[in-house]
Amino acid sequence: MKRLTTFITARSTSWIVLVAALLVSGAIFAMGTGATEETAPGVGLPESAESAQVAAAQEDLPGADSTTALLVYSKDGAELTDSDVEAITASTEALADLSNADFVPPPTVSDDGTTALVVVPLDVVSDVGEQADRADEIRAAANDGLPSGVTALLTGPEGFAVDVAAVFEGADFTLLLTTAGVVIVLLLVTYRSPWLWLVPVVVVGTADGLARIVATRVADLAGIALDASVTGILSVLVFGAGTNYALLLIARYRDELRLVEDRRQAMARALRGAGPAILASGSTVVLALLTLVFAQLEGNRALGIACATGVVIAMIFALFVLPAALLLFGRGLFWPYVPKFGSEGSTGRGFWFRLGTLVSRKPAVVAIIGALILGGLALGSTQIQVGLAQTERFTAVPEAVVGQELLADAFSAGSGSPAAVITNADYADEVAEAAASVEGVDSARVGETNGDITQVDVVLSSAAETDESFATIDALRAELGQIDGADAIVGGLDAQALDVDRAQQADQDLVIPLILALVFLVLVLLLRALVAPVLLLATVVASFFASLGASWLLFQSVFGFPAVDTNVVLFSFLFLVALGVDYNIFLVTRAREEALQYGTRTGMIRALAATGGVITSAGILLAAVFAVLGVLPLITLTQIGIIVCIGVLLDTLLVRTVIVPSLAFLTGERFWWPGRAISVGAEVRAGSDKA
Repeated sequence: MKRLTTFITARSTSWIVLVAALLVSGAIFAMGTGATEETAPGVGLPESAESAQVAAAQEDLPGADSTTALLVYSKDGAELTDSDVEAITASTEALADLSNADFVPPPTVSDDGTTALVVVPLDVVSDVGEQADRADEIRAAANDGLPSGVTALLTGPEGFAVDVAAVFEGADFTLLLTTAGVVIVLLLVTYRSPWLWLVPVVVVGTADGLARIVATRVADLAGIALDASVTGILSVLVFGAGTNYALLLIARYRDELRLVEDRRQAMARALRGAGPAILASGSTVVLALLTLVFAQLEGNRALGIACATGVVIAMIFALFVLPAALLLFGRGLFWPYVPKFGSEGSTGRGFWFRLGTLVSRKPAVVAIIGALILGGLALGSTQIQVGLAQTERFTAVPEAVVGQELLADAFSAGSGSPAAVITNADYADEVAEAAASVEGVDSARVGETNGDITQVDVVLSSAAETDESFATIDALRAELGQIDGADAIVGGLDAQALDVDRAQQADQDLVIPLILALVFLVLVLLLRALVAPVLLLATVVASFFASLGASWLLFQSVFGFPAVDTNVVLFSFLFLVALGVDYNIFLVTRAREEALQYGTRTGMIRALAATGGVITSAGILLAAVFAVLGVLPLITLTQIGIIVCIGVLLDTLLVRTVIVPSLAFLTGERFWWPGRAISVGAEVRAGSDKA
């Protein structure tokens, strides 16, 4: 460790670190991501899922390479006239030029005459840019020449795909710009220096740019494509974690500059002091993220691989590049608050020292109050509802949602997303008849066939992705599964959504225990204790449930969200436990270091005094960075951002500030059991602390 820190900080070698980083970064930027097209978020179900089997079987049908766009024509609720219908029919001629078929079927008018539906067959397009351009052409052709008051809305599979892609159009730039702005403002407030903030921002910003390229390449080796939702979260995480590591290192460097006159020696001491904590906290986050590789859903695996890669790069830049970059400048980098050699540090004075002293006097009262606060907030999590329908996933209502709602009001609620049943061709009629008899099914008709298998299109009477439609899918699967020899399997959008929900629940049941076990193991190895890891992990889990409960109250009373999306709980738990335990690691490793000389009680107070300011700044910054996810009009990311934001603030301002110190004061030397935190020479001080 000493040789490595000397190499990074020595005058004769620190420049090598910077040059090497510059050359490697340049090569990676020149290499690029290798992606030839931008993709929208996919489904990523395992091949064993029934809806995935249907999708695979559909590739052998004549219309394998096709999708459909649904155009919903209406007149503000008024009945369409004969001339309106004639104009709509005329528009299908122009739409035929954009279709993959020779003609587009004439419109189907609802029984009440208020709505007309046109189904446009299309070729499947994976590139979101090309897909968006085609959607614009379809909208223009559908609305061209319509009578006054009549409008056409694009919905169905194509409409929702385009609207979801539109959410992420320019998302990386928007998130990067907003995140960088938040980080710069908070660093300016933290350091109150006109130029110190530039160094960590440039270093972390470079790490963020590299992370996307390297993560894309690594995921590609695993056969996984990263979509805009994953790269957006990746950018937020790298900026947040990287800046946190920078704050911790710079704070320790500032303290060492007061004790050591030579800035290079001060940086070497800072690296030896803060490096293990940064390495331990970063490794915890990486290991927690890598548990997602065991998930069923490809999107979960993609997030785990990408974000783990990003955090590794953030750690490398924080531990190697940042120290060498800071050493290019003298103490004047901290102007106007320059740490002078021989000046007093913060470990024996200041707000955090006084707070730690107050907590140490009545630790039981503080612990009980903290537990009551967390427990009270956690009660809200018992009422939480999970699962958003396709039409509920946007903070701003897009065209596809409006069209789907009009379609559900005028036709069968499930007409926009019929279930697809694949069966052996000889049993098609029997399967269609059995499907039509299932409660919740509006109609069933025999569709495409290749001679071996046939698709039966089943329209449900309930709206898409609701509990009612899911119950109907289950009933269909049960009923059709009883037809011997049919080998009938049920797919389609509702079946796919149901399978995703169940796969997400399975991933959650698997990954959450793995995360807890890994975090506990890291804490045990780091602290060489059992009591402290149990207490620290318990506080972080309690903080998660408190943040979940508090967020649910906000979702219901302020934002009006009907439920949380299926992946929100898992992702929020992952980020909160992995990142939340970081602050405990920063505090407790410093407390153990101080306890070697001063005993547990005074050591914890001094650790709180030394790290209180920087950890609070880091927590506020991380919370603000995750809140940036709310700039995108997708409820899933907004919910993750809010839950993590509240959770990080609870960890920073309550758990780490008073609850963890109070638990350490209550347990005393047993906090480090079965290890020992203090040396024999500190026994006398420890005894006086207790007195």
